[in-house]
Amino acid sequence: MNKSESKYFNTARFFDEALINILNKKEYQYITVKEICKEAGVNRSTFYLHYETINDLLEETIEYYENKFFSSFQDQQSDFVNQISTIEFAKLDLITPTYLTPYLAYVKENKKLFKAFLGRPKTMNADKSYRQLSEKIFMPILSRFNIPTEKQPFYISYFIHGMMAIVEEWIKEGCMTPIDEVIEVIINCVKHNNNSN
Repeated sequence: MNKSESKYFNTARFFDEALINILNKKEYQYITVKEICKEAGVNRSTFYLHYETINDLLEETIEYYENKFFSSFQDQQSDFVNQISTIEFAKLDLITPTYLTPYLAYVKENKKLFKAFLGRPKTMNADKSYRQLSEKIFMPILSRFNIPTEKQPFYISYFIHGMMAIVEEWIKEGCMTPIDEVIEVIINCVKHNNNSN
């Protein structure tokens, strides 16, 4: 990363952190560019060099924090990922608390950020955010279930969008339902649909 890229990256992080800080004080729809710039210690012209709207900043912020989460998740869950190819077939599940628990805990911890993202274009940015999870977990499991490679994206899209719909409902209710109960709902939905086929 050269000096100008580093400067751009650092400025973007200032904006991300400013948005998060303001979200902890007020609802997203009432946030202004002026407030974000003041919180970030950056002028308005710099904001508009990076973004056209606050929605653009919101999309970048959630992508940054999710990438950060998935990077740490991959480090922490390497054992699980390595076991996919060797685990007994009968014990192999596509949807498991192993990765849902830390993710839902992360969502709950950042629920104001996620709540702000609901109902906006590219809601939850699921496809982009879950690419890493798909490549590391879903695809290897689907391969063990003998799902042809060309059909795997359809299965992954179905599971991701279904899970995200449940997570969105959970965020709307303020993440009041305990995480283990949300996981139970997700797993039951997947099992019910599998049994129907």
